[in-house]
Amino acid sequence: MASIFDPFREFDRVVQAVRPGNSPEKMPMDLYRDGDRYLLEADLPGIDPDSVDLDVDGQLLTIRAQRRIADAGEVQWITRERRDGDFVRQLNLGQGVDTENITARYDRGVLTVTIPVRESAKPRKIAVATGTPETVKAAESAESEQVEPAAE
Repeated sequence: MASIFDPFREFDRVVQAVRPGNSPEKMPMDLYRDGDRYLLEADLPGIDPDSVDLDVDGQLLTIRAQRRIADAGEVQWITRERRDGDFVRQLNLGQGVDTENITARYDRGVLTVTIPVRESAKPRKIAVATGTPETVKAAESAESEQVEPAAE
């Protein structure tokens, strides 16, 4: 029986040989800041939402998901580019985020994780006093001693 050369199958065979074991795939993602929160959007097409798992350990956010493609039995694949298996992504969140209030939503193959900025890490305005240090100190103590007039 003649063997048919399939370049796609050969490419997949080479990739599988180079790729160590059953290592998890990386999921493509975007991460950006929008005001007082960070938004992470990860592409997870064809993923069952029940298989998506997010956890935070200290400042490390881990996203895991699984895609299982139904086995088509004894078919002869011409090309198979859609990977099944485990997808994992880990991010070090840093110190300026509120890990207690992270939320996630999965819609049309995109996982959106909202990571709020901690109140203490938000930018704030600082008043600038004028005059000599003695003048500023006197003005501050005068403001604290002012009493509201009684209503008539």
